[in-house]
Amino acid sequence: MNWLKGLLVLAAVSSGTAEAEEITDVVLVVHGGAGSGRKHVTPDIEKHARADLELALRAGEKVLKQAEGKSLDAVEAAIRVLEDSPWFNAGKGAVFTQEGRNELDASIMDGRQRAAGAVASVTILKNPISAARAVMEKSPHVLLIGRGAEIFATKQGLEVVDPTYFWTEARWKQWRTLQQKTSQKPLDAAHTWGTVGAVALDTQGNLAAGTSTGGTPNKQYGRIGDSPIIGAGTFADNQTCGISCTGHGEFFIRYSVAHEVSSLMKYKNLSLPAAAEDVMQRQLKPIGGEGGLIGLDAKGNLAISFNCEVMYRGYLKRDGTVKVLLFVEK
Repeated sequence: MNWLKGLLVLAAVSSGTAEAEEITDVVLVVHGGAGSGRKHVTPDIEKHARADLELALRAGEKVLKQAEGKSLDAVEAAIRVLEDSPWFNAGKGAVFTQEGRNELDASIMDGRQRAAGAVASVTILKNPISAARAVMEKSPHVLLIGRGAEIFATKQGLEVVDPTYFWTEARWKQWRTLQQKTSQKPLDAAHTWGTVGAVALDTQGNLAAGTSTGGTPNKQYGRIGDSPIIGAGTFADNQTCGISCTGHGEFFIRYSVAHEVSSLMKYKNLSLPAAAEDVMQRQLKPIGGEGGLIGLDAKGNLAISFNCEVMYRGYLKRDGTVKVLLFVEK
C-alpha cells in the first residue's frame, strides 16, 4: 500500500489543494467552508475568518484540557463559536433560501458506539449543533427536521431566537444579487460553499465529529444537503476516523463521502490521508464534486483534502500549537 500512498501524496502536491505533508499529534481540527470564490475573500473577511477559526480551536482546547474533557464536548464548543460568527455560513452567518429565509442544518456523531443526531431546516434555534446533540442523547431518533426539531429542542431548554437574529447584511446582499439573476440557479459557484465543522480526539482515544450549515445560497423547495446526513457530511468511528465535510452537498450525499473515507481505511487498509485524497481527488473531482473534508484518526493523524480554491481550516496539536489556513498555503 505504500506505493498507493505515495501516488496520492504526489497527486496532492500537484493539485495544490490538500495538506500533503504528514501532520500528527492533532487533537482538534475545524473548517469553515470551502469553494471556488477566492476573489470574494476580502482582507476583512480573511482577518475575521482566521480570528474566529482560532477562537473555535481555543474553545475546543479548553474542553480537552479538562481532566475528563470529551471529544463530543470539544466538537460542540468549537462549532458553537463558528455558528455564532457572522463570517461563516452556519448559524448567525447563514445564507438565505430562495424565499428569503434562513434554514439551518447540523449533525454530530460519537465515535465510541457510532451514536448520532441531526436536525435540518430549523429556523429559530441559535445553535443547531447543540440541537443535533440533544437528538442524539435525549431521543430515540437520529434526524429531526423543521417544526418538529424546533419543538423538541425547545423542550430540551435550548436557546431559541427570533428568525431575524440570523439576518446579516452581507448575506442579504448576496441573496438580492442571486434573485436578480435570470437563471435563478440555486447554487452560485462564485461564492464559497458554506458549512462549518469540527473533529476532535480526547485523551480516552474517542473521536467525535460535527457539521453545521446554512445550506447553499438561494436554495429552494426545502433542500437539504449533506451536513445533517450521517455518512455523507459527518461520520465518526473510533476504529477508523472522524470526518466533517463541506462542499456541493448533492455530490457528497451520492458518494457517502464521510463514510467512504472510513470504508477505505477499514477495508483497503489505507491511511486516513490517503483515503481522504482518494475520495476528494479521484472520486469527486472528476465528476464536478467540489468541496473538501477534514479528518482525524484515533492516533491523531490529520487529513485535510479539498479540490477547490478556498478551504477555511485550522488544527490544534496536543502541545497547544494552532495553525489556521485559508488557501493553498503552509
